[in-house]
Amino acid sequence: MPSMTIAHESWPIAGAFTISRGSKTTAEVVVVTLEDEGYSGRGECVPYPRYNETVEGVVSALETARARIEAGFTHSDIPNIVKPRAARNALDCALWDLESKRAQKPVWQLALLQQPHPMVTAYTLSLDTPEAMAKAAAEVAHRPLLKLKLGREGDVERLRLIRQAAPASRLIIDANEGWTPSTLPELLKVCAEVGVELVEQPLPVTDDEALRHISHDVAICADESAHDRNNLHLLVGKYDAINIKLDKTGGLTEALALAQTAKDMNFKIMVGCMLATSLAMAPAMLVAQSAHVIDLDGPLLLARDRNPGITFDGSLMYPPPPELWG
Repeated sequence: MPSMTIAHESWPIAGAFTISRGSKTTAEVVVVTLEDEGYSGRGECVPYPRYNETVEGVVSALETARARIEAGFTHSDIPNIVKPRAARNALDCALWDLESKRAQKPVWQLALLQQPHPMVTAYTLSLDTPEAMAKAAAEVAHRPLLKLKLGREGDVERLRLIRQAAPASRLIIDANEGWTPSTLPELLKVCAEVGVELVEQPLPVTDDEALRHISHDVAICADESAHDRNNLHLLVGKYDAINIKLDKTGGLTEALALAQTAKDMNFKIMVGCMLATSLAMAPAMLVAQSAHVIDLDGPLLLARDRNPGITFDGSLMYPPPPELWG
């Protein structure tokens, strides 16, 4: 039977990271380690305040479930063992890693997936003044795909200045629920003018019904509105794509199932992340292999990463080493 270790870790961000809801200077993660018969598996999660999750709450939920976990469990048991989705994610990914180490086979083989290959990730520009974001864009204009954090007054100017600063980069937007139904048509028009390919969660979840009635030439992607398969049918007619994050789905197992169901329903797939280390990106890379948009740049935004971690060549990220995960 497995034994479990839970650790709260704080990883410094390179500078500060700002979105429409606020700023932070560290990435606070929880790591679950499962050990059994000399083998060890790890999973990392990010408790996210937007979903009423905290580090303390996730750790407490895992501790409360310790006896059930250490008695032995399967992936399908996890939703009934712990409630916070971040906790489920760390536990699910740790179990996949442990199973991989036991079987001496990579997770992609255990999950009956294709062998992962290198892929290009977006690189995120933190929300700042229009001039500061344009300057930041100019410094990374060599990167093929930039993700812009927006959602405050001045976004039209931000969009136009950033496009001038990075004329060759593909652009995607994340408003983090910061726009309104009344401002959205004009903002989408400007997005189309500057060649934005996708806009994540422009409206608050409580207002996104308005998307059914707003015409758009830019793909609109659900993030805060999309969690798992249970609410996917509610997004039809409002969104063109969904952003799959393992901390929202509650782990790799549900993320893979959600991706397949979403494809069957003709949603485009984006695979994203919370701000975390390579240990959190590694399982997400398996879901991202067939995604339309990949946003797994968390380690690039940190002052330091795990060793060994995922190797990045600019925006090209390589499959994780087995010493890291899977």
